[in-house]
Amino acid sequence: MNNRTSNRRRPTVAEREAHKVFRDTRAEAPISEHERAQQAFHANRRLKAERLALEAAEQQKSKS
Repeated sequence: MNNRTSNRRRPTVAEREAHKVFRDTRAEAPISEHERAQQAFHANRRLKAERLALEAAEQQKSKS
């Protein structure tokens, strides 16, 4: 190994900060069509459960 310093230029503070910001967006993997469909299915199932619970509560109110 060589004891000489590297010839590469060190990044400035602004470059390091910009790299941190853009690193987060690059790290996200694209969502597959199957994953997107699964997310939509689970969201719809949750919404349907909430709607049915509200309707059941309204029916209980009307019976009282």
